Amino acid sequence: MGRVLDGKVAIVTGAAGPMGLAAAQALAADGARLALVDLPGARLDAAAQALGGDGAPFACDLAQPEAAAALAQRVTDALGRVDILVNNAGVLSNAKSQATDYNEWRRVLAVNLDAAFLLARAVIPAMKERRWGRIINTSSLASKTGGLTAGTAYSVSKGALSALTFSLARELAAHGVTVNAIAPAYVRTPMVTEQLTESQRQALLAQIPVGRFCEPEEFGHAVRFLAAPLSGFITGEVLDLNGGLQMD
Repeated sequence: MGRVLDGKVAIVTGAAGPMGLAAAQALAADGARLALVDLPGARLDAAAQALGGDGAPFACDLAQPEAAAALAQRVTDALGRVDILVNNAGVLSNAKSQATDYNEWRRVLAVNLDAAFLLARAVIPAMKERRWGRIINTSSLASKTGGLTAGTAYSVSKGALSALTFSLARELAAHGVTVNAIAPAYVRTPMVTEQLTESQRQALLAQIPVGRFCEPEEFGHAVRFLAAPLSGFITGEVLDLNGGLQMD
């Protein structure tokens, strides 16, 4: 099918992590130029190097509410436009309600929900003007289950992100802009390999019908699919990526 995203510019947040980098690489394979967004440091620099000439690093702390609009302007100034926004940045909290104080609640929602809204708000006007755009949010199985291992703030942030997806999709459908989400479960990243115990991992594998964790490249493939021009009739969807752990 060729490089169907030639001439398009994509922002991928959380780009220094395995899922963000896989999404960026998948979009680059279709011809997109990438704005790779993450906290400053060696991991972001390494992600940019992995993309070669297809990706430029943009260091940003998305926990700061004023950062989103400034980031969108920086990317537009440097790359000329923003056609695709992948809201993938996220922080995990396994704390349940009684162990979640207000600071922890705000820390999680600031990155997982607020930043996604503020970035979308910043790029939507130009997408509407060009009558083409893709917004892809990283939700989670926790938005449907209440969190098998994830905590209260994380589960709520992902549920709200799915609702944001529906709201923006309804608002923007007539303007050529699609808004969808992907709801992964247990991608093989440090959230699984380092923040869960071996007994937790084995218990989860026993429940997943396909018998393994999701690979970051499979997440990247889903992003690539939703960003493609031929996905323009799909909007307001939350694509489950959970190996059959929950079917609905």
